Amino acid sequence: MRFASLGSGSKGNSTIIESGLTIVLVDCGFGIKSLITRLLARDVTPEQITAILITHEHSDHWKGVEALSAKFNIPVYLSAGCFKARSISVESKNFHIIDSHTDFVLGDLSVTPVPVPHDAREPIQFVLSDGNLRLGILTDLGHYTPHVISIYSKCHGLLVEANYDEEMLARGPYPRFLKDRVSGLFGHLSNRQMLDLLENLDLIDLQRLVLGHISDKNNHTKVISALLSTVDLGGTSIAFADQESGSEWQQLG
Repeated sequence: MRFASLGSGSKGNSTIIESGLTIVLVDCGFGIKSLITRLLARDVTPEQITAILITHEHSDHWKGVEALSAKFNIPVYLSAGCFKARSISVESKNFHIIDSHTDFVLGDLSVTPVPVPHDAREPIQFVLSDGNLRLGILTDLGHYTPHVISIYSKCHGLLVEANYDEEMLARGPYPRFLKDRVSGLFGHLSNRQMLDLLENLDLIDLQRLVLGHISDKNNHTKVISALLSTVDLGGTSIAFADQESGSEWQQLG
């Protein structure tokens, strides 16, 4: 089982997960041309994609979903709230509404949707498992909940949000309303919240940690690295997913 970010940030997000013959995209926040280029850079063609999982309807997670699904006949799985927010036609047979509290299977992967607090319509994140290894994708949430702690403990791989540094956000160029949105209970995780989350998770099995959705105006990888140095992550490999290049493949197992 392996995974890679195709790009992560306010201008677009997508993560690819591969297990056996199953290849899943979590979100598709890039135009179809850019998305295909990013896939091919990882030796994957769009025809190989089993399904697209959608976390929520914001454009940086949604931009290329409908075009990619239509062109390559790829099924899309999303919450009822997301479906309604995007006003998808009920005749769109590629779109499948899922219960945000019920696991389901896609090929070689079991998928666990995880409801999270974010300013969207029924936002969810995902934990995926091949039966032995568990990968958690966790971005776009204003705070973590006991349910998040429970579900994301004992993951072998984790892509987690470290969106902003509190001081950089306070001093930065955003208008007050946007600062309040980002730092609010339904916004994004700060570096400190990310660190607190890691300290509360059971990380005994963690092999690969990827930090994503990093603000280019209110954060820096050097700041995140300094914080991470204060917590014992054992032999966990740490990587960063940026907006342009995403991350390299992260192999689990």
